Amino acid sequence: MMLFSARCSALAALLLAGALLAGCASNEPAPDLQEQDLYQKAQSSLDSGRYSTAVTQLEALDTRFPFGRYAEQAQLELIYAYYEVEDWEKTRAAASRFIRLHPDHPQVDYAYYMRGLGAYQAGRFSLESMELIDISKRDLGASRDAYVDFGELVRRFPDSAYAPDARQRIIYLRNVMARHELQVADFYLRKGAYVAAVERGRWVIEHYPKAEATRDALAVMVEGYLGLNMRDRAETVLQTLIQNDPDNSQLDGDSFVPKHVDVDPPLTAKG
Repeated sequence: MMLFSARCSALAALLLAGALLAGCASNEPAPDLQEQDLYQKAQSSLDSGRYSTAVTQLEALDTRFPFGRYAEQAQLELIYAYYEVEDWEKTRAAASRFIRLHPDHPQVDYAYYMRGLGAYQAGRFSLESMELIDISKRDLGASRDAYVDFGELVRRFPDSAYAPDARQRIIYLRNVMARHELQVADFYLRKGAYVAAVERGRWVIEHYPKAEATRDALAVMVEGYLGLNMRDRAETVLQTLIQNDPDNSQLDGDSFVPKHVDVDPPLTAKG
């Protein structure tokens, strides 16, 4: 009886394994499918939200019929399918490939947009939406890529349907990267590296002049100059800070309140 049970268990395991293999095999496109049939199956998968299956089918279409009737459209849709399965690296690679192969295609602006969107998503973190972690304190390599990609889209295709969204993302990314630079500048101030802090504040103002963080960059420069005991320069920058951001958190009326540098007497703007 025990021997019979063991054999039944073994048989059940074999049947289960066979079913799993059959299920995996069913995801693979049949090798004898013609181009139009394979494309239609990929379309059906996309329409029904089966994006992993669509990726497999579109990859097969791209491999088997690289110069076929549906080649260009399949490449575009593969970009989208990669995005939907959250493979940001492949999204960017597929978009870059399309741009390289079809620079004059009427939908090449979509490829530029999706390349930026892939980098944008790669630079985001799930906790950011919960406001528990400031993305500006993270490594911003992917966010910088997105900033460049969206900027290129807007420059090349200012009237693209994707340009308005790209411009909004540029504003967001610009502020994120400026805040990141100020995080670094604050670290320099705490460590007494005042020259580096001043230069970082100046860099933010020069490279991200439209970012909200430029006002805090002025405060960083004031404090850095105070740390260097260069009160004249600190006072000049303080005047600019008061003019541009009179409600800055480091201002008490016309007086400057340092975060990390001890100053005696306090720095006050001349009337």
